[in-house]
Amino acid sequence: MSTATATTTPTTTTTHSQLGLVAAGLLGWSALSLAQAATREGFDILRHPLSQLSTGDLGWLQITNFVLAGVLVVAGAGGLRTALRGTPGAVWVPRLVRAAGTGFAAAGVLVMDPGNGFPVGAPTGVTTMSWHALGHMVAGTVSFSALIAACFVLARHFTRGGRRDLAVVSRSAGTALVVGWGWAMTGGVAGTLTLAVGAIAAMVWIAAVALRFRRTS
Repeated sequence: MSTATATTTPTTTTTHSQLGLVAAGLLGWSALSLAQAATREGFDILRHPLSQLSTGDLGWLQITNFVLAGVLVVAGAGGLRTALRGTPGAVWVPRLVRAAGTGFAAAGVLVMDPGNGFPVGAPTGVTTMSWHALGHMVAGTVSFSALIAACFVLARHFTRGGRRDLAVVSRSAGTALVVGWGWAMTGGVAGTLTLAVGAIAAMVWIAAVALRFRRTS
């Protein structure tokens, strides 16, 4: 083994592992959330946000999903810094992704209130919001804002690198979350669905970027 290979292999291996953690956290959260949405009794994605899966007897699944995703994303964000070194986004993309991961973990600890008929037997009307539900909203705001910003910073990175096709996808993912989140916050019809679509679009895109960097680094 050459000296160069011996020197660079540990760094490359660490970066690959970190990028894999980011992808696993984001894709895992998306997959498990959708699986629960399709199988939990009484859950309706047209009326209930994915965060509400943290309530009820099986709420521990989504709580664990949030916390585990957050830990994986925070642990792996440094891989993006290495992969982007010397390019636009090298400073802010890992910071934003780490902030999103921190928000995920906090959203798992600060559980949303039952409501709108879920879990089964929960009140259908408006109830007073608990302190932890307010905390969940703050954590979600941090995560969504960071994901949106990361998508647009990555778009700049790809534009500077001559990959306008990837830049368009990155902007589209960020815009999907902006629109979906905004529609949900204004009480739009099926806002919980538009929010879920936007959030998962941004998360899947950042995971795809991490896997792309993992293949090319």
